[in-house]
Amino acid sequence: MRTAMTRTVVLLYLVAGFARPAVAQVDQQRAQEFFKEARGLCERDGGRLWGVSVCAPMVIADRRTQTFATSQPAPEEPRPQLLGLVNAPIKWGGVTWGAYMWDDVVTKRPRDRKELFLHELFHGVQPQLGLGAPALATEHLDAADGRYWLRLEWRALARALRESGDERKLAVRDALAFRQARRMIYPASAEDERAQEITEGLAAYTGTVLAAESGADAVVGALDLLANAEARESFVRQFAYVSGPAYGLLLDASSPGWTRRVRATDDLGTLLMRTLAVQPTTDATASAARYGGAEIRASEEQRERERQQRLAELRRRFVDGPVLLIPGGGHGMSNSLGAVVIPDVGTVYFGPFRASGPWGTLEAEKGVLVASDGRSRRLAAPAHPDSGAIAGDGWTFKAALGWVVREGPRRGDYEVVRQP
Repeated sequence: MRTAMTRTVVLLYLVAGFARPAVAQVDQQRAQEFFKEARGLCERDGGRLWGVSVCAPMVIADRRTQTFATSQPAPEEPRPQLLGLVNAPIKWGGVTWGAYMWDDVVTKRPRDRKELFLHELFHGVQPQLGLGAPALATEHLDAADGRYWLRLEWRALARALRESGDERKLAVRDALAFRQARRMIYPASAEDERAQEITEGLAAYTGTVLAAESGADAVVGALDLLANAEARESFVRQFAYVSGPAYGLLLDASSPGWTRRVRATDDLGTLLMRTLAVQPTTDATASAARYGGAEIRASEEQRERERQQRLAELRRRFVDGPVLLIPGGGHGMSNSLGAVVIPDVGTVYFGPFRASGPWGTLEAEKGVLVASDGRSRRLAAPAHPDSGAIAGDGWTFKAALGWVVREGPRRGDYEVVRQP
């Protein structure tokens, strides 16, 4: 069942990693240097890429020390609750700000930091451009076939970026064939892939292009993403950050000004196919041999054997064993690196996870199962919960006024419900 992402807003903009250094206040001088750097890049663009400037006020915050820095005087209004919890656009004082986490910003390489700032600034103007597209978690990209065809698509896109003329067209045709093969296996997920490439892929493309010193440098950045992506433990909710820049740069080369024409309903692969007047190669399996298909298949089969063992353990912990069930909805932040999909159930996120809603607040570090339809979150149940603040292995939950924790329908389960 499909559920609009607005019902469970999870901000997942941490694909480059989540480092956790020692607690430290936001360094005001360094923050201002970062702001100046980002402002210079968006002013250099001058609105040429999208027809509107992505420049906006920026704020960097540290949740633990409650310190923050702003690129312009802060509004008189109270600070938004999400400051220090997300890299994302937020509303503050009636204005959209680019908000960033100090821990994340300060530990990044300069190029990654620039891309992060511009990525989120683009998200701030994305609604104005009409380029938002809700999507679910693309959980099929944790399965062997989903990963196999995606890795082949990425390798073909990398070849296309390196080549030109007929060789580029052949590589694009291969990429489109691998994309088509994957979507034939998982037709119900094709729309979620397309939507994520619009929402997150275009933001990643914007960061790559505007942070680069030249068009050639942008291609280097995209190739770096493609080269490193295959080693990631999971592609769930992450693939568009890699595919988006590649398709965007190929469109730059073949259809200048495409950013002024793209719509939220478009598919980036289809746009490129039409622009180059090509069709997918007819035999995707044969084409796979040009990109190390046998090697990829062997590695994915090995990963699948290990994955099944892991799934058995996670089912015992989050499905069959005692759990605390928390409603979906609200807003928050999670890190999709290392996420594991339990088929037909949901995705377990192991990185820092923060969520809040009318039901209360949740902070977790060791695993939260988010249902596929976004309607619930599960954690391993605590031994002795009460109706207010409770804790388990690596997590804490505090019920909001009017909500309680009570025994669930299964023995040992608990659930968060509105107080009768």
